[in-house]
Parts: sequence; C-alpha cells; structure tokens
Amino acid sequence: MEQNLFARLIAEKLGLREKNVAGTLALLDDGATIPFIARYRKERTGALDEVQIAAISEQNERLKEIQKRKETVIKTITELQKMTPELEKRIADCWDATELEDIYLPYKPKRRTRAQVAREKGLEPLALLLLMQRTNDPETAALHYVKDDLTVTDCLKGAQDIIAEMVSEDERSRQSVRGSFRRTAIISSKVIKAKAETDEAQKFSDYFDWSETLKRCSSHRLLAMRRGETEGILRVSITVDDEENIEKLKRQWTKPQGTHPRKEVSCLKLVEEAVEDGYKRLLCPSIENEFAASSKEKADEEAIRVFAENLRQLLLGAPLGQKRVMGIDPGFRTGCKVVCLDAQGNLLHHEAIFPHPPVRQPAEAAEALAEMIYKYKVEAIAIGNGTASRETKGFVEMVIGQVTLNSEPSTQNSKPSIYVVSEDGASVYSASKVAREEFPDEDVTVRGAVSIGRRLMDPLAELVKIDPKSIGVGQYQHDVDQGKLKKSLDQTVESCVNSVGVNLNTASVHLLTYVSGLGPALAKNIVDYRRENGAFTSRAQLTKVPRLGASAFEQCAGFLRIAGAQNPLDNSAVHPERYALVEQMAKDQNCNVADLIADKDLRARVDIKRYVSEEVGLPTLSDIMKELEKPGRDPREAIEEFEFDSSVSSIDDLMEGMELPGIVTNITNFGAFVDIGVHQDGLVHISQLADKYVSHPTDVVKLHQHVKVRVTEVDRRRGRISLSMKGIK
Repeated sequence: MEQNLFARLIAEKLGLREKNVAGTLALLDDGATIPFIARYRKERTGALDEVQIAAISEQNERLKEIQKRKETVIKTITELQKMTPELEKRIADCWDATELEDIYLPYKPKRRTRAQVAREKGLEPLALLLLMQRTNDPETAALHYVKDDLTVTDCLKGAQDIIAEMVSEDERSRQSVRGSFRRTAIISSKVIKAKAETDEAQKFSDYFDWSETLKRCSSHRLLAMRRGETEGILRVSITVDDEENIEKLKRQWTKPQGTHPRKEVSCLKLVEEAVEDGYKRLLCPSIENEFAASSKEKADEEAIRVFAENLRQLLLGAPLGQKRVMGIDPGFRTGCKVVCLDAQGNLLHHEAIFPHPPVRQPAEAAEALAEMIYKYKVEAIAIGNGTASRETKGFVEMVIGQVTLNSEPSTQNSKPSIYVVSEDGASVYSASKVAREEFPDEDVTVRGAVSIGRRLMDPLAELVKIDPKSIGVGQYQHDVDQGKLKKSLDQTVESCVNSVGVNLNTASVHLLTYVSGLGPALAKNIVDYRRENGAFTSRAQLTKVPRLGASAFEQCAGFLRIAGAQNPLDNSAVHPERYALVEQMAKDQNCNVADLIADKDLRARVDIKRYVSEEVGLPTLSDIMKELEKPGRDPREAIEEFEFDSSVSSIDDLMEGMELPGIVTNITNFGAFVDIGVHQDGLVHISQLADKYVSHPTDVVKLHQHVKVRVTEVDRRRGRISLSMKGIK
C-alpha cells in the first residue's frame, strides 16, 4: 500500500509514468543497484536512465523520512491528548516536510518560553480576550489576574507574550512571511572591519560589501559568502521588508477599532505590539534561519552536482591502455622519482634522478633515464604536472631525442610518447592504506610516481583509490553537506566503473568494490580466489567465490569482463542470463556465437522482434545487438598528446593579449579553470567561453579538453589569471 502511494507521489513529482516508478521501486527494494537496473531491467522501468532511477531512489528515501517523522508527530500530539480526527487526517495527507513542521509547531516540545511562563501563571484567557478585542478596558480586565507577584502591567505583558508566540506558530502567518522571503529576500555580506586588511580576507574581497536577491544568488557566490562567514571574515544576513510584513500580520490578527474612543491602552494597540514583537523576536528569525538552511541546501545540491559531473568526466578520461609506462614525479631539491611499470601496471624498477638545481646532475640523470627506457622497453612516459613539471618534460624530450638518434632501429623502434598527468590526489593516495597494502616496502615518493604512471594507463582504475575530494575538481566541496556529497560521489564512481566494465583478472580490490552487487568483502574474496586458483576463465566461476551468492552474481556478472575467455560473451556486456537467447540467435543463423560476433552480415539477418518475450523486450534485444557488434567496447575516447607554450613558465611571463594552449582542469557554474603551464590555473569566466550565450560551461567545454585561450588580465598580488576563449579559432 505504502509503495503504491510512494510510486504515485514520486511519479507526480518527477513527471514519470507511475507504472515505471513502481517497477523501479520494487527493484530497489529487492536490493538491485542503479547501474544494474538501468542496464538490464529496461522492460521493468520503461528504459529509465541512471539519473532518473537515482532521482526515484532519492525521492523514495525522502518520503520514508517524512513518514517516519509523521509517526513521531502523531505520537507526540496523541500523548498530549490534543489529537483530533481532522488533525490526524491533515498529518496523514501531508507529504511536504515544511508544511508538516508548521502543523506540528504549536504542539512541539520546546524550551520554557516567555509564553509558556505566562500560561503557567494563568494568563492565556486574558491573551484570548485581548486578541478577540472583547474589552474596551484591558487594564480593568487584567485586574482579575493580578496576584502577589503579578501587577497589571505584568499581566498584560504576559498576555502579549502568549499572542506573540501564537503569531509565530500560526501556519497562515508563517506562510505569509515565507512567501515574502521567497519573493523578495536579500542576502547581504559585509566584511568585519578588523579583518578587512588581512591577507586571508583578500580572497573574499568581492563580498566585502555585497547584496543581491536571494533567489538569484548563484551556488558559488552563496557558498563563498558562507565560507567567509565561517572563517570570521564576513557577516552574512538575509532580510526582507519588515514593515510590510508587520502591517500584513497586523491586518490578519486585528479588527478595526470601530466607533469606540481609542484609549492609550487598548486591545488593538496591545495586539499590534504583540504582533510586531512576535514577528521581530520569533517569526522573522525562524523564517530567516529556514531560508538560510534551504538556500545553503540548494547551493550544496548544485555544487555537488557540478562536482559529480566533473568527477565523471575525470574518471572517464581517455586511457592509454596496457602499455609499458614510465612514471615521473618531478621535483627540484628532492629530485625526480622515476618508476617503470609493465603493461599491467606492476612496478618493475624505481630510482631518483637529479637533472635540476640545486643538485644538478644532468649527465648522470640522462644516462639513467636512457638506460631505463631501453631496458624496460618504455612505450610512454607520464610526468606529473606539479613542481618542476615543465623543466622535467623538456629534459625528458632532450634525452628521448638522443636515445632515438643513438639507438639502432632493432632496439628502439619508436620514441616513447610523453604525457603530462594531473598529480591531484597522488600524495593522498601514496600515504593511504590502499597504497601501503599495494607497496608495503616502498616509500611515499615511489607510490606517488606509480600512481602518476598508472593514471596514464587507466585513469578510472587508479582514481577510484583516492578520496574524490582530493582530486581537485570540486566547487567548495569542503563546505557542502558531507553525507550528501559522499553519497553522490560514490554513485558517480559506481556509475563510471560499471559503464566501462572491469577486467575480472586484473582489477584491484578497490576497483572491484565499486562493481554492481559487490563491495569490499566480496571484492577481496574475488582477488583471494584469483590468487589461489589462477585467472578466471569464465563468469560462471564467480559462483565458486566464497559468499558470492546468486543475487550478487546477478548484479555483478554483466559488468565483469574476461579477455580471451572461451565464451566470447564473457568479455561483453551481455548478461549471462541472456546467453541462451544469443545462442538461439546464432543457431537460427546456422552458426555459433563467435561467428555471429565476427560476421556483420549474419547479425544483419537477425530479426530481433522474433525474440521478444514477456521477460525480454526490444530495449534489451537492441542492447544485445549493439554489444555483439563490438563486444567489450570501451566508451572512453582515445588519448591525445599536448604541448604548453614554451615561452611561458611562470605568471611573470604572462602579458595581456597572449594566446596560449591550455588544458581544462576544473569546471564550475561560473566558468572553467585552465592550466596554461605557469603553475597557476587561469579562469575563463562563463561570459568569456564563447562568442554566443552560454547557459552552463559544460555546454562548451569538458574536463581535460585541450583549448586555446587569450590572457585578458593578470592579478599577481592575488595570483589570479583571467582568460578568454572568445574570438579564438
């Protein structure tokens, strides 16, 4: 019953068919993962994609939380003996968290307020008398409530406190003020004068005296202001037209005085004072806090969305593939840490060379580098993009030129390609538990160089080992809700891993952890089984892995690949549950599965409509045919080499008007950051991304894209570089 209700509510909220939502909820409740549902259960969901399924899951969790909260609300009000059939129905029918809290507010246990104190003194009848304006002489009416410790003034003040709280807890009043905030609220920030001239305050200088309407305040500006507030640099407030709101509330809570002479102390005046006090002291601060929280939550959601999209692009970056790679972590004083890896990413050798000052041993470094390239048959070189990156790349190019010239064709068929690789997060990985387990006998410098080399071979397989917040592609990632951020990033990593697929015989425990239906324990069991029994030769062997039961097999099998397996479908995205169907297709064409995969004409003769059944529809059949066309295909693009402009190496070399090549390193709502090779990324503001209007930077650029930019401004004091892509071909 509850699931049917949730399906209807979610379908209305997201604009989806109720039947498809119900099917998705049933699969989620059965423990199916989002990638599995999106890929292999299209008939049940109406071919919803991962984003839609994730949204359904999120809404389902939200409704469950509201349902749990409603149970608490009903229990509390019932225990107070204030529950009525009408109130219970209102609560049961309510699925808006804010509205539910408004209903609950008058009954909600709270600290001992001024109004509560007044009620304990028996002043509530006087408050109602004043509120209804049923007396022309409030002071005389108050005499009935005077006690040893209460004067007439005390009684009237206590009655006003009760009215003020009634105003602040009234649903209609709260909705009125909430509407005012929604339409006209202004968010402002001002610098705390004592901090204005400090160096740490300069990064917030744009917000020293800033204000704009809250509904138009972008995510990055709001988060910047809130960070400045947290660091004690800024004072942030959200305001509305108080006088207008107070006048509206006075009209709501009072009635005209009539023809009675207006006394100095009248019901009307006392109620108006109470309304104003209730607004200023209770209601307005409450709604301001509500909007501060909701605007922050909205900004968090947008920042998390941007971060997740950047992470997706980074994880799906172009892989070099299984090549023999040299990884170099460049440096000046401590030298360059060099590692040589085989085509599977295993560490073969490592040493440090010192081609740069202050040690400066270029001849020895060149000889060592050339020997390693020759001995380990290096096919590609990955150089970290941190300190000494440009200098190291130039040195390596010089050495390769000499190696190529001095080598015989039989020993060096072609010179290794050189790639500059992002170091973001490499130091975090090198000191992590994962790195210590992989290389217990090596120090952090060697582990960091290995990470750089492996990132070139397969960014996805290496980056999953690092906390996404350390990869350097976020927007205020440390300021947003950390629970929501982790959930979103975990979903993104899981989505990327499963969209690419994982080699069952080479994947690390960490990579396998993100495969649909697995997790840390089963991933470790798979690697342990592989170590003890040798490489997997079929997906069916997975059922022999300890604790990997039928449900886990169903969830994970389609995303695991076995290169060179006897059954070619084991190296494809075709799920084992559909092997019999593919075999029937092949049989109908008088061939085997391998022939069907190899022969385009045979596949063209397959009429997939013949194979539609209650369980298998055209969406799944179409996916199968695409996979047979190119089994195990990698959806990622091919890698490209890149060269920075050799005439610039620091921010001091930059001049306005220069046109330079660059690499997009981060994308935010307000623009894209581009590495132009000067150890400080420049910003291409969204208004400078193209000659046309751009609604979002991702419409124009993507992470790690090679672009050409023009320098428009250099602020050396703040280390800021402004760039433009307008008018550049």
